[in-house]
Amino acid sequence: MTKTSSSKKTTLKKSPKQSQKLSPLKVNRRREWRFDLPLSAKIEGKLPGGNKFNEKTLVENISSTGVYFCLDSGVIIGSKLNLVIDMPKELGGKRKKLKLCIGGLTVRLEELDKKEKKQGVASRFEKNFKILDND
Repeated sequence: MTKTSSSKKTTLKKSPKQSQKLSPLKVNRRREWRFDLPLSAKIEGKLPGGNKFNEKTLVENISSTGVYFCLDSGVIIGSKLNLVIDMPKELGGKRKKLKLCIGGLTVRLEELDKKEKKQGVASRFEKNFKILDND
């Protein structure tokens, strides 16, 4: 008696509990390091209906390519934003107050936080920027 092999491949399906146990570490797919810096910022842009908005917020994290913050405004993916971010005083030396002025494009939205009525927004920076001295 001979054994025949089947050409079909069988795959084992993992239950959600099994897959959680197998991969407890999150995979970081970011290209750049993100820094958790609570920086004050002013965000300007247009809402889907064409109305302009201007909102103050707090940056949660920032990298050389993008930023994450929360907004009350209802931006959508693809929204163009203008950001004015207050830089840490240590970066300004004697000049003290520096502001980073940079454009961004909304690339990711988090679910609306019903308690605070704020939505997480991830924005990718444009190439052009200005650093302003406010003194």
